[in-house]
Parts: sequence; C-alpha cells; structure tokens
Amino acid sequence: MKLYYTPGACSLAPHILLEELALPHSLVKVDLKTKTTETGEYFLAINSKGYIPVLVTGSGLQLTEGTVISQYLADLDPSASLLPTQGEARYQLLSMMSFIATELHKPMGSMFNPAQSGDWKEATKALLTRRLDWLANKLGDQPYISGETFTVADAYLFTVLNWAAIVQFDLSPWPSLQALVGRVAERPAVQRALQAEGLL
Repeated sequence: MKLYYTPGACSLAPHILLEELALPHSLVKVDLKTKTTETGEYFLAINSKGYIPVLVTGSGLQLTEGTVISQYLADLDPSASLLPTQGEARYQLLSMMSFIATELHKPMGSMFNPAQSGDWKEATKALLTRRLDWLANKLGDQPYISGETFTVADAYLFTVLNWAAIVQFDLSPWPSLQALVGRVAERPAVQRALQAEGLL
C-alpha cells in the first residue's frame, strides 16, 4: 500500500494505523503549497481535491478521506480490535470519528489559516472549548475513547489535538485529554509513524 501524506497532518492517523497493523506500505510526502510530491508528481493528478491523505492499495483501489481510510484499514484485521466489526459498538465509534472530523478537526484546522481574523479565532476557540468539555466528560477516567482498547478514534484524536500547540490553543483545562495524547504518543506504532514523518 502507498500513503500520500504531509508530516503531522491528518494523514498521520491512517499512518499510525498502518504501523499498528504492521501492514507493508510506502510513504509519499506531499507539499500542499506547491501541490507536488517529493518524487515530482503533480498531486492534483492523484487527488483532484488537492488534500491528503490518499491511500492506494495493492489492487489499485484509491481512497481519500481520512475517516474512510481508517475504517478500511481497521477492517483488514478485525483481530486488532481497532474498530468493532458489527453492532452498536461499531456505530458508536463511527459516530465519534464523525464528531472528531466535524467538531474538532475542522475548527482546529481552520486556525492554521493566516487570514483568520481575531474575532474568528476567538469564536473558534470558544467552539472548541465547548466540544472538548463534552469530550472530556465523556472520556472520564478511561485510558482511551472506547475504554481500555486503543481504536481508530484515538489515532485520529491524537493527530488533531497535537495541532493545539502549533495554533496556540491551550489544552491544560482538559488534563484527561492531555493524558490520552501522552498515552497514545508512547505506543510503539505511534513512535514509528512520528519518526518516519520526521516529527521526532
């Protein structure tokens, strides 16, 4: 498999899953400003949407959208318990993935925009505060989002919350979320992914 990625971006979540599952894969770094890959390919010819991640499987299937890629990877090896295979637990976790995508990823990601006004940034921080209050309350004292088991949602949340320091959003009001980020960071697969992306 081949993963098109940008270091530390949302593509880190499926990259972590590739490492967790020990799936053979190659990485292709993408410069999102120039829309070119490290090998000189024109990225818009690969994904006309213009953003990462993109996963190309051995059969030639090309997937975009991080939440779908994460679901696809998890379903390759149900024994890894990264995503329940059926029943209410599966839909609860997919609901959490959707929450992270729309209520955390999008607003946190928007804070990278240098054109964002001061008022816009404050409104975004207020929204994130409400969403993280809810998430911390739901997490309680569990080590991971679903309890004792690391899942696709933890990989995604780890990726998004790691942006907080870059955009100067203080996570200290939510020590349980900070602890989750630290816990995920210590996983060997996460360390391998971070090292491969030049983030360690």
